[in-house]
Amino acid sequence: MATLGLLLALCDPNVPGSLTGKAAAMSPDHASLPTMTEIAFGAIPGWKEDDQGKALAAFLRFCAPPFPFLKAEPFGLTEEKAADLCWDASKVPASDRDAARSFFETRFTPFRIDASGFVTGYFEPELPASRVRTPEFSVPLLRAPAGLEAVTDANRPEDWPDGLSHGRRTDKGLVPFPDRGAIMDGALADEHLELVWLANPIDAYFVHVQGSARLRLTDGSVMRVGYAGKAGYPYTSIARVLVERGEGTPEELTMSGLRKWLEDNADRRDALFKENRSFIFFREVTLENPEDGPIGAAELPLVAGRSLAVDPRHIPYGMPVFVSAGIPDPERPETQFGRLLIADDTGSAIRGPARGDIFTGSGDRAGEIAGEIRHQAEMILLLPRGKSR
Repeated sequence: MATLGLLLALCDPNVPGSLTGKAAAMSPDHASLPTMTEIAFGAIPGWKEDDQGKALAAFLRFCAPPFPFLKAEPFGLTEEKAADLCWDASKVPASDRDAARSFFETRFTPFRIDASGFVTGYFEPELPASRVRTPEFSVPLLRAPAGLEAVTDANRPEDWPDGLSHGRRTDKGLVPFPDRGAIMDGALADEHLELVWLANPIDAYFVHVQGSARLRLTDGSVMRVGYAGKAGYPYTSIARVLVERGEGTPEELTMSGLRKWLEDNADRRDALFKENRSFIFFREVTLENPEDGPIGAAELPLVAGRSLAVDPRHIPYGMPVFVSAGIPDPERPETQFGRLLIADDTGSAIRGPARGDIFTGSGDRAGEIAGEIRHQAEMILLLPRGKSR
């Protein structure tokens, strides 16, 4: 989708910045598990206090036959064993926290990732919009242009620029797209790619960062938009640019702090946007249940508070991941965050064996929660019992 995340990730120089929208789903059999140490469930801080029933409901999304994620490595379950695991999961009432916890303790083994973890948060904005341009709604989100193509080892030209992940297929072969600055200056204007119109360029920029949005249209209907591709240039955190220029600290330039800077410096805003050459294209997304979350990289609706964007090179989609971080739990503010999440999404800033992005939901409140998550974390993976590492 977008990811995906907290768009800033400034306190750790190894964190690439922010989601530039959710990347296309990586084949689940590409995951290679990180170095881990087996531990006991009783050694996991917060394990007994969590509501694993909510995690179980999120895990069951991966239980549709023929179980492509559960059969792929490193799960490596046969279809029969995957069906057996999912049958046991389906028999547990999601409202029974103790039974859900017992299911995970019986059918999985916990492994602590032997690497320093870091988590941020991301959300789905909810904004007013119009299907047609009006004086009020004049900022477009663009459809994917014709010829958009991901660059792989199979199609990469010999002189292709390093770090450019997408290009455009033409009669002359694969060529680079214009970057954000050029597109803002009208490089694609003649192609009439406008999908929908927003009122505020700052909102539009954050939709690019998040990779999806729920839009309230002028006729009263709701439209969902999601990631459809990108121009291919690496993402640059504009908040980090401001920090490097001495315009604020990482603590000041959270999501809300960055928005305030952009509102207070309208004459410098577009120039700052252009510092991030990455540009995202969108598509309209139709969900069977309008109340579902946006579609993640695993092609499943995200679950607020239980979906985790990960680096699929290290953590496979469908894997239960217990995350402990020194932040208040939004549902239990008196306790620190300790929840079992399900890996089901990714984003171009989510890189490394213990890097995660927590989906907090849709709308303004979810955005407030996401904007404050930027913390060191411990990650514990749960592997099905009987499966070797």
